Amino acid sequence: RLNSLAEGIDDVSDSNTTAHEAVDEERRDFIHIAAGAAAVAGAGLVAYPLVDQMNAAGDTKAASSLEVDISKIPLGGEIRVLIGGKPFFLRHRTVAEISAAASAVMSKLPDPETDEERLEPLPDGTLNPAILVTSGACTHLGCVPVGPAQGAVGDYGGWYCPCHGSHYDTSGRIRKGPAPKNLPVPNYEYVTPTVVKISL
Repeated sequence: RLNSLAEGIDDVSDSNTTAHEAVDEERRDFIHIAAGAAAVAGAGLVAYPLVDQMNAAGDTKAASSLEVDISKIPLGGEIRVLIGGKPFFLRHRTVAEISAAASAVMSKLPDPETDEERLEPLPDGTLNPAILVTSGACTHLGCVPVGPAQGAVGDYGGWYCPCHGSHYDTSGRIRKGPAPKNLPVPNYEYVTPTVVKISL
């Protein structure tokens, strides 16, 4: 009789131990998950300021773009702006200049590009062929070509780089001389029909 009583106590003890171990494992799993989540959150809190300080400051971002009122550009003239120390041309082309740019024979261009490919759309999706925006650095050695503002437009009516004799047409495409490429079209957009934002 004593033996059966002892066996019953052992059975109760074993079942209590098994239940207690199951509770401990669940608690341990929860503690591990909570500790891991806290560690990840802590790492994120530490990492964010370190990564954020690598972003450009507000004044640097402001210096990397410029809004220009194109309604101030006289017909047949241009304005030149500097953004981040880089020159850009904004030209108000005449009907004759637009026509000359559109009628260029692609097979004769060293760097073929249509005039329309060099224009960005207005907010309504249409193109304004009267306004051309280009980089102001010659693609040969980075000199700044002269243009209508200086009274020298080269053989093709656009811009002329007197340093080594590169001639650009009224679409900023290279037509003659050592420059290998057209004047690049920068990243720009029309904020309104009369305001262009150029960004580096």
